[in-house]
Amino acid sequence: MSNNTMADAQMSSPPLEPGVKEYLSSVDVLLVTLIGGLVVYWVVFYKKREEVVPEFKKLSVQAPSSSQETSFIEKMKKTNKNIVVFYGSQTGTAEEFSNRLSKDARRYGMKGMAADPEEYDMSELSRLTEIENSLAIFCMATYGEGDPTDNAQEFYEWLQETNNSLDGVNFAVFALGNKTYEHYNATGKFVDKRLAELGASRIFDLGMGDDDGNLEEDFVSWREQFWPAVSEYFGVEATGEDCSIRQYELVVHNDIDVNKVYTGELARLKSFEIQKPPFDSKNPFLAPVATNRKLNKGGTRHLMHLELDISGSKIRYDSGDHVAVYPMNDTSMVNKLGEILGSDLDTVISLNNLDEESNKKHPFPCPTTYRTALTHYLDISNPPRTNVLYEIAQYATDPKDQENLRKMASSSAEGKAMYHSWVQESRRNIVAILEDMPSLQPPIDHLCELLPRLQARYYSIASSAKVHPNSIHICAVVVEYETKTGRTNKGVATNWLKNKVVTDNGNKSSVPMYVRKSQFRLPFKATNPVIMIGPGTGIAPFMGFIQERAWLKQKGKGGGETVLYYGCRHQKEDFLYQEELEEYERSGVLTQLHVAFSRDQEHKVYVQHLLKQNKENLWNLIDSQTAHIYICGDARNMARDVQNTFFEIVEEMGGMTHNQAVDYIKKLMTKGRYSQDVWS
Repeated sequence: MSNNTMADAQMSSPPLEPGVKEYLSSVDVLLVTLIGGLVVYWVVFYKKREEVVPEFKKLSVQAPSSSQETSFIEKMKKTNKNIVVFYGSQTGTAEEFSNRLSKDARRYGMKGMAADPEEYDMSELSRLTEIENSLAIFCMATYGEGDPTDNAQEFYEWLQETNNSLDGVNFAVFALGNKTYEHYNATGKFVDKRLAELGASRIFDLGMGDDDGNLEEDFVSWREQFWPAVSEYFGVEATGEDCSIRQYELVVHNDIDVNKVYTGELARLKSFEIQKPPFDSKNPFLAPVATNRKLNKGGTRHLMHLELDISGSKIRYDSGDHVAVYPMNDTSMVNKLGEILGSDLDTVISLNNLDEESNKKHPFPCPTTYRTALTHYLDISNPPRTNVLYEIAQYATDPKDQENLRKMASSSAEGKAMYHSWVQESRRNIVAILEDMPSLQPPIDHLCELLPRLQARYYSIASSAKVHPNSIHICAVVVEYETKTGRTNKGVATNWLKNKVVTDNGNKSSVPMYVRKSQFRLPFKATNPVIMIGPGTGIAPFMGFIQERAWLKQKGKGGGETVLYYGCRHQKEDFLYQEELEEYERSGVLTQLHVAFSRDQEHKVYVQHLLKQNKENLWNLIDSQTAHIYICGDARNMARDVQNTFFEIVEEMGGMTHNQAVDYIKKLMTKGRYSQDVWS
């Protein structure tokens, strides 16, 4: 109570009897009682609680276990390692290269460890000088529009912001990318440049791996020059030690509780039976297949539209995002592998890391069966890399086979040419190699150790959450082709998805999936025009964009022009979503629909030809109305040709030189007005 209130209360209290001295008014008594009560409460309860708190805190504090170690420096000291190989990997290739480099270190009497930057405190990089003859190697892949991979994002941001001196830290970088993309090897280049700016010593030139050419050959060539440079820098010599040393030991489980055996889960055991959000790359959602229909009306190809039901998953997505799906290998291929190697595929096994301090305890979730590993966890469809050939060569009983395998794994010109021809161009996977070299009989457990992990496949989402909040749509073409050896190779994911019928023997087919966010976004202002170029299955994200523009128009929030340039082979065969697109055009949602049918006339017509025909309209939309340009599809040819066409349009219509036109488009990219969602 305020002083005024107390005075008012005292004045209004009734008078005491005459002759009685007024020591305390009734309000005073009340106040004293309240204060006394508070004192008693504080002494009895609050004081008691205060005494309990420290003990509670002590109970809650736990020392971090070795598996939670975030100091790579302490781990290196503890395990006597002096080389650390960090990887920024989206599809597993950079991680694989890191493992190979860390293993190589033994040849020079050094000890290496591969490390995921996401698991460690990268601000400790400056402490690497505490370890004698130490070296940090970075295998950094570039993803999307010049972005770091998900696991390297925090490290990338730290490098951008830090001013820590890295004086005395030795480093080398190998970058993984694809020349068909605009920002070729941007992440690797940045890491290499930034480390040097912070004072670190580059002991070997930046390696540039091009997946559009021959990434494996680029890596092998760089690696063969890199190690002699390391040897000279540190004054060490090759020991001649054979690097074919097992990293994992096999444990066969003859009597194990089946509930403890992995059956395809990526991290948490039984996660497919008991689904718990949030869903991500380690915890995918099993989405029931609600629709699976063929889109094309003719031709030899199979183009399909799938709808995945995400009801109850709490998964949210935006138009332009990607859906990642985890496929399964073809059952007949898995069985064939077991047959060739004479193995019981239902044997329950674990492959345990011989390095007990390693964060990576197993190459894939264990315990599991060989069948599960070869079906869910390992890549058996792609041509194996040279390190796999080198390791399995020892198991060939025919000296000629052994010699050829080792030659293909070498850096000699003859070996590279043989690997390129016999493995890569012929698209021989591990099954084909074993079939064509009958004397080659590697133990199945060693093969499982060597094969790379089967990766998730990413598809541009072909729907808008504003219209389809409980489903995600996929548009894809089934991959199937004949190799030079006469074999039929099938795309792992697309053939698996093709066979995902809505109900399978009364059960709903499901697809393990999660959503990966993208920068491919509609303009914030619905009044901005959008120009979309997406031939073939490149139409996918634009179906989501168009649905969203229709939804905005319905809400009275639209207004900007919505222009689509689409391309396919034949109007009567593979004009995808023809009825929907024509209806959107009739209703005014699509203000312009331009379709190039490349093979319906003598001379091929592609989307870039239609762009050139409409140069005046396009220039007006871009320069006067701040239109946003979106391109989706093939990076190697289409995206490049479309970009060159825009250079020409800007040069001609804007009265610029070629260099000025290039700068104009580059500025649009910087402002987020020229976006690409492309693949090669």
